[in-house]
Amino acid sequence: MFEAWALDHQVPPKGDWRTWVIMGGRGAGKTRAGAEWVRTQVEGAKPLDKGRAKRVALIGETYDQAREVMVFGDSGILACSPPDRRPKWVATRRALVWPNGAEAMVFSGSDGEALRGPQFDAAWVDELAKWKDPRGAWDMLQFGLRLGDDPRQVVTTTPRNVDVLKDIIAAPSTVMTQACTQTNAANLAQSFLEEVRVRYAGTRLGRQELDGVLLDEEEGALWSLAKLDAGRVDDIPELDRIVVAVDPPVTGHKGSDECGVVVVGAVTRGEPRNWRAFVLEDASVSAASPTVWAQAALDARARWDADKIVAEVNQGGDMVETVLRQIDPMVPFKAVRATRGKAARAEPVAALYDQGRVAHTRNLGALEDQMVKMTAQGFQASGSPDRLDALVWAVHDLMIAPAAVAMRPKIRSL
Repeated sequence: MFEAWALDHQVPPKGDWRTWVIMGGRGAGKTRAGAEWVRTQVEGAKPLDKGRAKRVALIGETYDQAREVMVFGDSGILACSPPDRRPKWVATRRALVWPNGAEAMVFSGSDGEALRGPQFDAAWVDELAKWKDPRGAWDMLQFGLRLGDDPRQVVTTTPRNVDVLKDIIAAPSTVMTQACTQTNAANLAQSFLEEVRVRYAGTRLGRQELDGVLLDEEEGALWSLAKLDAGRVDDIPELDRIVVAVDPPVTGHKGSDECGVVVVGAVTRGEPRNWRAFVLEDASVSAASPTVWAQAALDARARWDADKIVAEVNQGGDMVETVLRQIDPMVPFKAVRATRGKAARAEPVAALYDQGRVAHTRNLGALEDQMVKMTAQGFQASGSPDRLDALVWAVHDLMIAPAAVAMRPKIRSL
């Protein structure tokens, strides 16, 4: 029985749901989970017994993809079915027919109109985020999913920033399981895992295709994931200055916002227009107490041999410096105070990114998620962008403030 050895994300969630989204990286076992779920719907206790579903829709990116992956694939329905329960493929009808009379018809996500008319009591949707017209085909499926007492559907997909997928996930009748490629490592070639780790780990594409993370950007954001990824570097030059910037939470309890702790270095030799900054680490923490984030900042400074710690003191005042010095009395510290809103402070930093003067190393995903939610109108997500705030303070201290001083007209003495 599949559930006895299935991975956690391959097991149907309990409860009353209409849509189960299985979102994962390449090779995470999504197809096998979809095929096994279809079997649980159509098969009865014995080969000829009726199951809970009699008419199933199988929808892939194209007809060929649906047939080759969902039906005939290595993890498809035929490969998963024992001989006495294996359905027959009827090519002229694009259908699977089980010994108990249940049927599954194959459709293309690029031909949503073909779903206008048929009706079903179950559906398996594969790689929805790749469909040519995902909204149109999905809507037609919903009108046809109307047979039986409790029609259900499963979506197996690698995540992409597609509105219909985000809407499905947000629906109260949806449940979701998620897994990265590494979760299914036992069934994947070691050489494949090693190659994709080296090439893509810590990048936007790696987070999407390997970690199975839905990367969401806000329209009109000051940063885009594509631009951040295009400016990513693996080799860091000799840096002239390194700072650790801290954006402390307003309160220090379990429900507090995170404490942003970001390490940034810069090359500041020559003319200011030639200076470049490099975001080295996001060491942010969920701060249950001030000593937690203070220790995280001091540890980050030690790891990178940073020149100083820069911290916003609008909320905590002298407390911020006091907490740091209780742990390390000699720590170089600079207090900064916000006089403008978060978006206004972020805009000149975003301009440096547009000029190609700030680069990211890998594994900064949580920070970048906040960056692509910041617009000129403010942060378009829940909570506070603490990681982004820390980044902004660091770049201001390394690049913007000293450049303003360097470019100030010099007054000649008489």
